[in-house]
Amino acid sequence: MANTFTSLHYHMVFSTKNRERWITSEVEERIWAYLGGIAKENKVHPIQIGGIEDHVHLLLGAPASLAPSKIAQLIKGGSSAWIHETFPNMKRFAWQDGYGVFSVSKSNIPEVVDYIRGQREHHRTRTFQEEYIAFLKRHEIQYDERYVWG
Repeated sequence: MANTFTSLHYHMVFSTKNRERWITSEVEERIWAYLGGIAKENKVHPIQIGGIEDHVHLLLGAPASLAPSKIAQLIKGGSSAWIHETFPNMKRFAWQDGYGVFSVSKSNIPEVVDYIRGQREHHRTRTFQEEYIAFLKRHEIQYDERYVWG
């Protein structure tokens, strides 16, 4: 549509299946880069990607034509297949079934970038589960904890 403009930024968070610690320091940079590559292939702008052994955070700029659910499907599905092919010791690797996506204002992008860059330090005192529940509460998302962890 002519004269239609959007500024859509998402903070996407998802863990490995059962929060298993698959993403070691030896492979994390390659995995983060690959996630960013999938995003770019699908016209999504990866602003910052990072995490620790059991989960990942992605700050993404997205076109209006691509739903967050489709972005998650493309990134998780494509990366899972690549991880299996690239790292022989990760044949049983899987992402969790679900994900969290939180909208980010343009003015808050630097704060989210810093947050993602500080994951290792951040998780010295807080588990992924604590972090994820805090995101749900901060964004006033109703949830039943029986179904949060799949």
